[in-house]
Amino acid sequence: MIASTRRSFLAAATLSAAPLPALAADRTDWHALGEDVKSEMAWAWDHYRTKAWGRDEIKPISGTFSSFVLPDRHLGLSLIEAMDTLWVMGLDDRFNDALHWVMSELSFDIDGEVQVFEIAIRIVGGLLSAHHAGGEPKLLALARDLTDRLMPAFATKTGLPYRYVNLRSGKVRDPQTNPAEIGTYLPEFGTLSKLTGDRRYYDAAKRAQVALFERRSKIGLLADTIDAETGQWLSRRATVGPPSDSYYEYLWDGWQLFGDRDCKRMYDVCTAAILRHQQDRRDGRLWFADVDFKTGAILNRNQIELASFYGGLLAQGGAHATGVACTMAWSWLQDRYGVLPEGFDYGTDQVTHASNKLRPELADGAFNLWLLDHDPRWRAIGRTHYLAMKRWNRAAYGYADLADVTSDPKRQSDHCPGYWWSEQMKYYYLLFADTPRFDYRRNYLSTEGNVLLGFRRP
Repeated sequence: MIASTRRSFLAAATLSAAPLPALAADRTDWHALGEDVKSEMAWAWDHYRTKAWGRDEIKPISGTFSSFVLPDRHLGLSLIEAMDTLWVMGLDDRFNDALHWVMSELSFDIDGEVQVFEIAIRIVGGLLSAHHAGGEPKLLALARDLTDRLMPAFATKTGLPYRYVNLRSGKVRDPQTNPAEIGTYLPEFGTLSKLTGDRRYYDAAKRAQVALFERRSKIGLLADTIDAETGQWLSRRATVGPPSDSYYEYLWDGWQLFGDRDCKRMYDVCTAAILRHQQDRRDGRLWFADVDFKTGAILNRNQIELASFYGGLLAQGGAHATGVACTMAWSWLQDRYGVLPEGFDYGTDQVTHASNKLRPELADGAFNLWLLDHDPRWRAIGRTHYLAMKRWNRAAYGYADLADVTSDPKRQSDHCPGYWWSEQMKYYYLLFADTPRFDYRRNYLSTEGNVLLGFRRP
């Protein structure tokens, strides 16, 4: 079976955990809620079309825009990230408008430096998922051209990639890197290899994953900062949050998407060490502490919102009950503040970062768990997440970040991240809508929410 990490789905019959307690009857019209998500996506897209067409990110309060990839140039980041979401929602005219822009305007022959990790998951992945949706060959050609421009970053003695590369010259910069920026390439690069017949992309991405894994500590943990040139660790903190999170996710993906047994073994070894040394219960809730990667000693109990995906990944990997407990802790925190804060210390019971950057991770985890066991509480968590976003984040020209989730009312910030278009709006819709355009049994969504397997064309 092929499925996703953070987003892979196993038959409920394979689960060894006991069924969750039944909830009271839920009278939610899920199809209608899915249609509401679709309507909000179309509304926000039409404002982007009017106010920021072809720009990286819209500022939804002022109706202006900002760049993300390059300081003085736009690559249509939000547009590319939105394409497969528009398609799966059946917003075909809007998808075709975006496709026309990409076909006529997008070029990567630019004398400019980009962050390899962000470009790979957002733009390479976005182009590949749009190709999967619409079948346009030029989208695949663009994805390949861009990936070729990223490849010099992987030409190191260690196999660990540099963080930045110039798209035209291939000049690389910044060897001080981290697990996420080392190991979050295999699904995109592997899909490109499969579609083009060129193994270079798959091999480079896997070599980086293996090179990091082989540098784990004696107790099996990875720290969060390393030098790509020397392979020497530059920190001692092990975390399941950023900047390590998607490394573990993509180990699982390599197994589920490509059947790569090395990836399965690496995932199992890393996860066993995390479960052994980082689980920490407080007031009946399960969290994962940051620890010393050599000793396992707890360094801090601060949680970053991006780690709220982890329960879904654990469940996908077979630790279903543990994944449920992890996700329910984050759901408790969402209920407490209405919207998850960026940072929360469960040791001191204090918010450490009061903002929220329109994060999708809890919706992601709930989506995965629902597809694993179909327990209605996961849809309910997604519904709470969506309705809170509608209440607090909706602005004049789209959806905005929150500057402070603890204030009353919650304060907005004039920014909408590109991943909003690719991630939570898709998770909400797939969670609620039961759309025939998506194969709920055999599919793959990347760490950026890009669908690389599972679309059904009407």
